[in-house]
Amino acid sequence: MRIGMDKCGGLLDGGEVPTFSSLPLYWRVCLINAAVFIVDTVVLVVSPATVSSEVSNSELGLLAVGLVLIMVLNALLLRSSLAPVDELIASMHRVNLERLGERSPETRDGSAQQLVRSFNAMVARLELEQARSNARALAAQEAERHRIAQELHDEIGQGLTVVLLGLKRVVDQAPEHLTQDLEELQETARASLEEVRQVARRLRPGVLEDLGLVSALTALAADFSTHTGSRVHRHIQTPLPQLTAEQELVLYRVAQEALTNTARHADATSVELALTGHDDAVELSVTDDGQGLRPDQEGAGIRGMKERALLVGGDLTIRPTPGTPGTEVKLRVPVKRLQADQHGQHD
Repeated sequence: MRIGMDKCGGLLDGGEVPTFSSLPLYWRVCLINAAVFIVDTVVLVVSPATVSSEVSNSELGLLAVGLVLIMVLNALLLRSSLAPVDELIASMHRVNLERLGERSPETRDGSAQQLVRSFNAMVARLELEQARSNARALAAQEAERHRIAQELHDEIGQGLTVVLLGLKRVVDQAPEHLTQDLEELQETARASLEEVRQVARRLRPGVLEDLGLVSALTALAADFSTHTGSRVHRHIQTPLPQLTAEQELVLYRVAQEALTNTARHADATSVELALTGHDDAVELSVTDDGQGLRPDQEGAGIRGMKERALLVGGDLTIRPTPGTPGTEVKLRVPVKRLQADQHGQHD
């Protein structure tokens, strides 16, 4: 009858005959210590060394040397046996909570194999729960953006429209000495209405829903150039691999946040917005020639970009622009293999 060892070190019928490396850690430590004691006992029996009733200095030295040898041998054997556990602990320290993709490598050592598998399973569960939490948080964020944009359009936008119409009637009927002041108020109200509409468009990218990612990015770049005066060079490749609505939204939001950061912090004169398709991914890059990103500028916007990238399994990198003090934001989103030839469009 064949026997095996269960997780607690017990014997199970029908298993393989366990090897030393497949034994549970408890039994391995016990066997190592037992082997050391047996070897020491055999050495004492067969060796000519003796210890008298009154221990001499030479005998005491011999005992000390024997004890040290026993301890060193035991330590070396235990160290090799516990090495897989140390490797697992090192893997635990390397785990990055922002990206839980790293797994501890499988080992042939049976004593640590169960620990490694349990650790990897735990990381996989954490990764799944993190993805679900990010998805729920970002879905709630998009829903809130949609609600705020709707209220801006329906409430504040319509209210300002009524104010503009009222001011137009008042201007037509007002005395000449009040006309200039009323026209200035009219222009202020018109500018406020336009700002409300722009905020609503940024909160809810209707062009993305209606016309797709390429048109949305084109409109985003044009809007950025209009309001900052910086030239945006677009390199958008078409056709692109098939993207889900969630992937398109993440690419759009990352581009939007990167351009917003450029406008706020970079003091750039030129920006390059590129969207390219590859066999296994779509890559977005936003590069500016500004003053660069300081470490203390990594705030909620950059954290939001990282969270969105994780949501679609993307890889986000933010680094200095090669050859300039500017900043490059690059997002690579994995997709299915391209089924059509690609042709580039450049402005």
